[in-house]
This record gives sequence, structure tokens and C-alpha cells, in this order.
Amino acid sequence: MPNTQSFQIKNGFDPQVFLGETGAGKTIEKYVKNQKIFSQGDVADTVFFILKGKVKITVLSEHGKEAVVGIFAEGQFFGEGCLEGAKLRAATSHAMEDCLITSIKKSAMLALLAAEPKFAQFFISYLLSRNSRIEDDLIDQLFNSSERRLARLLLLLANFGKEGDAPPIPVTLSQETLAEMIGTTRSRVSFFMNGFRKKGFIDYNGKIEVHRSLLDAVLREKPHIDGDT
Repeated sequence: MPNTQSFQIKNGFDPQVFLGETGAGKTIEKYVKNQKIFSQGDVADTVFFILKGKVKITVLSEHGKEAVVGIFAEGQFFGEGCLEGAKLRAATSHAMEDCLITSIKKSAMLALLAAEPKFAQFFISYLLSRNSRIEDDLIDQLFNSSERRLARLLLLLANFGKEGDAPPIPVTLSQETLAEMIGTTRSRVSFFMNGFRKKGFIDYNGKIEVHRSLLDAVLREKPHIDGDT
């Protein structure tokens, strides 16, 4: 049985504060842009929580084709597959920008979930939110055009729809990466981006600045650039 006493659980426990501190089975590390965090096939024995920055998750097929399967940002966990028995990493993770990341050993994470209800609730809420996002992504892929999928992805990456009134953040992904994430070609993404820019939905010069007008257009119906399906 893991030693739950090492966590020094106290009244008024705050999961966010806890994740921002080092402790038993828990470290905080800095990663520079493009630095690898773990590789596909590595031993899976740690859960990660992003304190600052963004992380890209990619998968390499047997034929050498790489695909982006997820982007994780501040306040999100990744690598939690080890908690349900995964022995090896099914994907590779890289820091997309300078990151500050908390790593928690599997045994320590399981002990914490058993010892602290507030943390368990915090983690379950995250998993439910992520599950809902996955369902939305599946519906998006099945029923929406690649144009609309790109618009939705840009809004998500710019943090539109998050709680609070925080301003949108610039999107720094390449058109190739955006194309991989929505299942289309780079040339189609370039075409849609030019259309978005002409309509005033975005500006880009190295970084993509997403405007609220894109959200308004998506909520109304579609950006209406072409009939792409």
C-alpha cells in the first residue's frame, strides 16, 4: 500500500496549490521549447500537470507517419494512462513553448487520490471535461467541414470559451500541424486561413491572433468561405 501519510494532508487542502509545490513523489521541472518530455514506448509510471505552457502529443505509426493527437495547456493533466494499467507510453510529448510541469509518480498519485477527496474531485472533474472534449472532437470530425473544424480548433487553442474574461492567446502552431489535427491538407488550411483573414476573423504574422468575430461566425452557423466538406 502507498504511504499516504507522506502527503501531510491538511484542512483547507487546495489542489492547485498542491500541484505547484514539490513533495514526496512529486517534482517540478522546466522544459524549453521543443524539448521532449517522454517518448512513445517509454515506461509509463508518471502523471504530469502543466503549470505553464503548452504540450503537444504525437503518435508515430508503424510506417513512420507522425500525427498530432492532442494539445494540452496550463491547468491540464497528461500521461494519466498509467493509472489504468498502461505499462508503456502510447505517444510522444514535446513542450511547444517554455513549460513548467509537475510530475507525480503513479504510486504517489494513487495514494493522493485515495487520501484527499478534494484532489480526487478535482481530477475527476478534469477527466469528465476531457471526455466531453473528446466527444465534441468526434462529432466535429464526423459532421463538420474541415473549414469549420479549423475555426473551432483555432478558438480552442486561443482559449475562447474558458471561464473568466482572460484575453485570447496567440496560436503558434504551423499550418502543417493544424492540418494534421483537423484531418486535411496544409494547402486547404492555407486557403481557409487566408479567407478568415480577409473576413477579419484572424490576423497572423508568425503568430495567429484569433478575434471574437470568428466565434460569432461559428455560433451563427459557418465562416462560409466555401462549400468544403
